[in-house]
Parts: sequence; C-alpha cells; structure tokens
Amino acid sequence: MDPVLLLDVLLLILAVLAAVAAMLQRDLLGSVMLMGIYSLLMAVIWANLFAMDVSFTEASVGAGAATVLLLMALTRIGTRERSGGDHSLPALVLVVLTGVVLLYGTSELPRFGDPQAPAQLHIAPRYLAQDIGKVSDSATPQDSPHGEGDFGHHVPNTVTAVLASYRGYDTMFETAVIFSAGMCLLLLLRPIPRRSPETVTIDESGSTSHQKSESVVLRTIGGMLIPYILVFGFYVQMHGEIGPGGGFQAGVLVAAAFILHSLLFGRAATDRWLPRWLVDLAMSLGVLLYAGTGVACMAMGGHFLDYSALDRVHPAEAEALGMTLVEAGVGLTVASVVLTIVRKVQGGTR
Repeated sequence: MDPVLLLDVLLLILAVLAAVAAMLQRDLLGSVMLMGIYSLLMAVIWANLFAMDVSFTEASVGAGAATVLLLMALTRIGTRERSGGDHSLPALVLVVLTGVVLLYGTSELPRFGDPQAPAQLHIAPRYLAQDIGKVSDSATPQDSPHGEGDFGHHVPNTVTAVLASYRGYDTMFETAVIFSAGMCLLLLLRPIPRRSPETVTIDESGSTSHQKSESVVLRTIGGMLIPYILVFGFYVQMHGEIGPGGGFQAGVLVAAAFILHSLLFGRAATDRWLPRWLVDLAMSLGVLLYAGTGVACMAMGGHFLDYSALDRVHPAEAEALGMTLVEAGVGLTVASVVLTIVRKVQGGTR
C-alpha cells in the first residue's frame, strides 16, 4: 500500500475518533483537550495535503488560541457537564434531513483534486503557472512594464499573492469583521467589580479555586520561550510572502506570547508591558492601516489596493511594500482582538 495513502487513512481515523470522543466525553476539560488534539490532527492533515498556510492557521488558532480560550471559559463554568433535558426526536429528524439534503447538493460537485474543476481553470493557472504570484489585480499584462505574463517578482508564496491582491477586498473585510468582534466584546462584556485572581486552578471535582502560581520551573521555562515566540511571530509577519504565514498567523503568535506572559506572571505584570489602551488602539489601527493603504493607492493615481501605484518607477517594489503594509494591518488587528478576548475572559465579565 502507498505509505502516503496509509498515513492519510490513519490521520482520518484518528481525527474522527478524537471528534467522537470529544462529543461523548462528560468531563469538559477532557473534551477541550480532545478538541485540541483534533485541531492538531487537522493541521497535520492539511500539511499532508501541501496546504501549509491552512495548516499553520489551524495549528495556531484551533490548537492554540481556541484551546486557551476554552480552558479559561472552564474556569468560570466548571468542568462538569450539566444534565440537560430529554433528547428531542424532531430535532434529530431535522438534522438528519438537513444532512441528506447537503449530501445530495454536493453530489454533483467535482471530485476532490479534479484538474478540470472550474476552480482549477479560472484564476489558479494564472498564479500557479508562475514561480511567483500575481500581485496587483488591477495591473494587466498589457499594462505591466515587465512584459506580458509577468506578474511581479516579489511574492514567491502564491497564497499570499491571492489573499493580498486578488482577494484583497475580501481580506480587508475579514479584518473588519475581526475588528467588529473585538468592539462587541468591549461594548457588551462589562467587568465584574471585584479583584480578579492571577491564575485559576480547576480541581478534580470540577470546581475552581483561585491562587497565584509560584512555580519557578514554569516561570523560568515559559519566560525563556516568550522571546522566541515573539521573534517567530515577527518573522512570520515580515516573510509571509516567501513562506507559509502572514498577518493572521503572526497576530495569533504575538498574542500567544503575551497570553503566556499573563498566565505565568499575572495580568497586572502584562498590563505594565502592554497597557490596555495600547491594545485597543492597535485594534483600530490595523483596519485603518489596511484601508489607508488602499486610499493611498488611489491618491497616487491607481485603483483601491493597486499597490503598484505607490511607485510607478519600481512597481514590483511598490507591490511588495503595499502587501507588507496590509499584512501588518491584519496582524495588528488579529493580535489585539485575541488579547482583548483573553483579557475579558481572564478578568471576569458579566
């Protein structure tokens, strides 16, 4: 048997088992751990399919940030599942019928990996036929000073070229949606008027107790890891055009470094290094930087998010600059929103 196929089958079985076990688990802490394992397995599956950017996102968000948020939620609700009501037969029938309709609707879709699928015949060849990706979606081959078929020379990562250029508007509004989520948290979740503990311990009975961690080992090892996490996050931010990553993954990594600092040394210590007002400011500056780059392109005589307009003499360098700016905007907003969510959960809200 093909070893790659064998690995795919093994990963699929493990992912299904992890998902089923998470649903059947009565202990919520165990369920969260199983969902983290499921996310890691999905990251490996995506990597095995050569979708490295998706794998990176799944590992950083699904197995990382989401797991931390769920663990913090357990500190408020406990780890024991509350007994629910009787199972509803009409709801089960409705779910089964919906599943049948969805399966029927997808039966006519192209087979997985079909080279003749419409998605493979429209835009994809224009990107994949080159060793690099097209950058400016408004620049046609006839308009390009580099000649027909030349799509720029600064974006080896095709995924980054698609997200920052061809889907530039979509990525900008995704960033705006993340910003809106952060604003909703600030407006809706009010802090509880009491002093919040530095750390929370979940005991075996499912209840929570609050105490400040004094583990020298955790603080020493964790403190040594924080600079490396930050450096790696900034590397992913600045070099997303030549490898997996970009603003979204980098934002989660940078936020993870400060979350780790908060868990190890307390929220007050983290607030001294990163004040709340600075996080709130960065959350809005990210969207402003993304949209402002598009407005600057228009002011220079180009279209919105037409990065080559920033420098008509050296359009390739201008495209790389524009992509760097918009990715920085995404990173700022994502990191700030993740930190805002964690602080709201960690600090106690109602």
